[in-house]
Amino acid sequence: MERQDIDGYAAELHRALRQAEVVDPLTDRAPGIGIEDAYHISKGLLALRQKDGERVVGKKIGVTSAAVQNMLGVRQPDFGYLTDAMEVQTGGVIPIEDQLIQPRAEAEIAFVLKADLEGPGVTAADVLQATDFLMPCLEIVDSRIRDWRIKIQDTVADNASCGCFVLGHQAVDPRDLDLTTCGVVMELNGAVVATGAGAAALGSSPVACMVWLANQLGALGVALNKGEVVLSGSLVPLQPVRSGDEVRASIGGIGQVSVRFG
Repeated sequence: MERQDIDGYAAELHRALRQAEVVDPLTDRAPGIGIEDAYHISKGLLALRQKDGERVVGKKIGVTSAAVQNMLGVRQPDFGYLTDAMEVQTGGVIPIEDQLIQPRAEAEIAFVLKADLEGPGVTAADVLQATDFLMPCLEIVDSRIRDWRIKIQDTVADNASCGCFVLGHQAVDPRDLDLTTCGVVMELNGAVVATGAGAAALGSSPVACMVWLANQLGALGVALNKGEVVLSGSLVPLQPVRSGDEVRASIGGIGQVSVRFG
């Protein structure tokens, strides 16, 4: 894909983000778009957000569980960037009409790093050694692509369909938990709508997702950096949300996190 096309799609997605509007799938308009092209578009979108004053605070892994892959029809993980403008405090309110387009909530585990991780060759032991603590997290995914009609290239270009993220107050040492068996319960307006476990993450655990991300980024010359927050991927199916809803997630051994939508 030509540089001018990459820049054009990045600018289009940036406008869609700022104006809370949708665009037609990139894969419909540029059938030859590859995943590498899509990541270049994602980096272009990030650069425009940084020009707006946003600061990178971490990264996110998407499409890691079979439930989410089946829901979206996307069969491999991807990653995107987190900025300070995307963070919401637990118990806070997200105004959908002002910030989001077609949001869905998911529950996951956030890793906060105390050391850099840079692939290739990163192992599960390396991830645990580099992790300062874990936090319960809700990611509110949102697609700028019309009706969520995405292929992998569409979601990659669109910053892995990330809208915002909510972190709980708890901070837990990962070495104190079995991240394969820890259970997750997600509630919508007080009713349980989804349950899951750590093993949903790439069929193994959230640590496996972190290994994948560190090595995938390493191949692109990008590191996971000390102090960053890394969202390790949803452990439950995506839950559509609308104004007036309240979502809460409880993760065994880690804690709770909640958010309301205005």
